Amino acid sequence: MADRNTIYVLNGPNLNLLGTREPEIYGSDTLDDIAKALSDKADTMNIDLEVRQSNHEGHLVDWLQEAMNENAQAVILNAGALTHTSVALHDAIKGIDVPVIEVHISNPAAREEFRHKSLVAPVAKGTICGLGVMGYHLALDAAATF
Repeated sequence: MADRNTIYVLNGPNLNLLGTREPEIYGSDTLDDIAKALSDKADTMNIDLEVRQSNHEGHLVDWLQEAMNENAQAVILNAGALTHTSVALHDAIKGIDVPVIEVHISNPAAREEFRHKSLVAPVAKGTICGLGVMGYHLALDAAATF
């Protein structure tokens, strides 16, 4: 069972392709690279991480609820394209008492019009976007204060 010093890092659809998918937008770091760097940083902060990725919306909903049930300190969520379409994620975040930080490697507001609206942002504690993988590190710093 997780305790209050556990932070979930949840990644949505296509983020398993980081490092090869549109590196001009997302950079060359893989999701494993990001997870390793975050885990190393978390170790120095005495924080346990649960880093997960799924291409399936329901898994993300289940993991958000698990974070609440396991008394996680916070969730860092990069929902990928589900950010713009998932009422289910919106409702799951709204229904849990764990702060969620929305993270995006790119800046959705500077991309295609359909990416400009986030269904996650209204129920997230905060949003970090457009700063590349550094956004995950900034989110971890913030989550550690909750």
